[in-house]
Amino acid sequence: MSREDFLVELGCQELPPKALNDLSEAFARGIESGLAAASLRHGKIHRYGAPRRLAVRVDSLISQQPEREERIDGPPLSIAFDSNGLPTAAAQGFANKCGASLNQLDKSGSKLCFSRRIPGQSSRELLPAIVEAALAALPIPKRMRWGARREEFVRPTEWLLMLYGEQVIDCCILGQQAGALSYGHRFHHPQAVSVQRPASYLDDLRRAHVLADFAERRRLIERRCQALAEAEGGRAIMPPGLLDEVTALVEWPVPLVCSFEERFLAVPQEALIMTMQDNQKYFCLLDAQGKLLPRFIAVANLESKDAAQIIAGNEKVVRPRLADAEFFFNQDQKYPLQDLNARLAQVVFQAQLGSLQDKAARLAKLSRYIAEGLDLCPEQAERAGLLAKADLVSEMVGEFPAMQGIAGYYYAHRSGEDEAVALAIKEQYLPAGPSSPVPASILGAVLALAERIDTLVGIFAIGQLPSGSKDPYGLRRAALGVLRILIEKKIDLDLPAVLNTAAALYAEKVATDGVAAQVSEFILDRLRAYYEDQGIDFAAYQAVRVLEPVSPYDFNLRVRAVQEFRQLPQAAALAAANKRVHNLLSKSDEKRTGKVEAHYFELPAEFSLFAAIGKAQQAITPLVSARNYSEVLLCLARLDGVVNGFFEVVLVNAENAKIRANRHALLGQLRALFLKVADISLLG
Repeated sequence: MSREDFLVELGCQELPPKALNDLSEAFARGIESGLAAASLRHGKIHRYGAPRRLAVRVDSLISQQPEREERIDGPPLSIAFDSNGLPTAAAQGFANKCGASLNQLDKSGSKLCFSRRIPGQSSRELLPAIVEAALAALPIPKRMRWGARREEFVRPTEWLLMLYGEQVIDCCILGQQAGALSYGHRFHHPQAVSVQRPASYLDDLRRAHVLADFAERRRLIERRCQALAEAEGGRAIMPPGLLDEVTALVEWPVPLVCSFEERFLAVPQEALIMTMQDNQKYFCLLDAQGKLLPRFIAVANLESKDAAQIIAGNEKVVRPRLADAEFFFNQDQKYPLQDLNARLAQVVFQAQLGSLQDKAARLAKLSRYIAEGLDLCPEQAERAGLLAKADLVSEMVGEFPAMQGIAGYYYAHRSGEDEAVALAIKEQYLPAGPSSPVPASILGAVLALAERIDTLVGIFAIGQLPSGSKDPYGLRRAALGVLRILIEKKIDLDLPAVLNTAAALYAEKVATDGVAAQVSEFILDRLRAYYEDQGIDFAAYQAVRVLEPVSPYDFNLRVRAVQEFRQLPQAAALAAANKRVHNLLSKSDEKRTGKVEAHYFELPAEFSLFAAIGKAQQAITPLVSARNYSEVLLCLARLDGVVNGFFEVVLVNAENAKIRANRHALLGQLRALFLKVADISLLG
């Protein structure tokens, strides 16, 4: 069976840049899926995407489906033939349906069957429907029509190229008749481009000033921009999302270095970077110290004979944007940060929970409480909490919402606040997501905790809990943020106590009975997903959860230790033994866990276990105090032999009540040892 390469390119008006890469991937996946469903074997699939085209090339596609056998079941033989073995109307009807004679039917089974060989269709016949289905399945939120046409797509289509080998596939898709023509760069080569064969597609378009391969354009832009940045004594900031978007905006990228007035560097550089990245799609330059240089890189979509004009045009466009940021910054400098706090009274945090000024007052008190528990400066924590939301009413944050916290950091500095207070204001929104870092400073961590806990308690108090996929206040994210800060910053905090304090601060606004416990459960529930993402077994989490540690940091130390313990060869046997002990004690009427009296021992195994428990207690007491839970469990793992030996020869539920009670007390001591870390019985 022969093989040829297949190529499809759909040309259209400029595609949405943020969606281009996803559309390209989905188009390739759709064609791959269609080929698989049609049993059309092939080689590698290549996807291409540029502002005015989506294309897919399939290497070594077979020319025809393989022949296949179709088997059709008919009526049971008992119905198809009468008692004399003669065919009934049911048998004749089945034969007619299959277009066969009775002699061609298979009578070897319990039913009449008909088998036939079906020749495969040619790939050229099947490909139009496969391409059409792949285009129809693209993730396009809103499709559009154009002109008088009834076809719908993300943008108006302009041409269709479909080749199998060197042959055009005759079809019409989305109003375009397939041919062997593509089109080059809108300005450098607006004429049609004849594509002779799929393998020449990239080179044919490259000669027409189009780099159709998205990945190739992306690498070229990144490489050239960094080279230009190094020549300017800096490095280019190239966030992946922005790099993808710029790649999707150009067919023939030409990066150019532009500049802006140095006076704008007096504005917080984050605001300048945001406006250049978000509004103009420029790449900013930083020096070796991370300071913004008065340079940026614009990526043009053509090679100009007079590049200076393009540079001047970009500089002219960016100047008003930077001037706006400068204006807002200067306006905010007229007032110290503390004065902005008065405006917070006019901004609602939540209708039932009061204003942002109310929230700032609670943050001040809660931050102070947390800081006192951690032996930090309570005055600094209180000050950071009081000023935490002041920048939300600034001109800068009003224009650039992503500057919240960052603007407050600069304004706190200019107002003479302590560096620790200013940094805490900046870090209060960290972590901003699952991969975002936690606050670097301890005061920033305190404020970030207070901010999230205040929101969690308040929203729970008014009954606005997350439901299904709905979480308008981001409570799940806030809970995970609390956990990450406590765990990653190694902050040993009594979480229920902090939650109770936060609830008390709302007492004048809403009823908070039972809210602290509810929020605590909600936060600890998030730990399950946190550990799942890290490959930690649910059983390890559950074994610690039943002990209800008040400190998430301590909770984490225990879980890590249990996870390590599970890898030990003795773990399974000790888990089973703990489960057996738990079951015995839970069914015991005596419920005795008091002093063990050696004179009630009858067997050497009882003496051995008693001695081993005493020795283990001495060994693990300092380890528990130091929270070295891994070493605690290693010590307990050495009890494996003596515990198994005990159960092999000792009947725990002896007939003698005193002996039975003494053995229960002994097992109670054994179980208490393991409960110093976790309920190991749940690991079985």
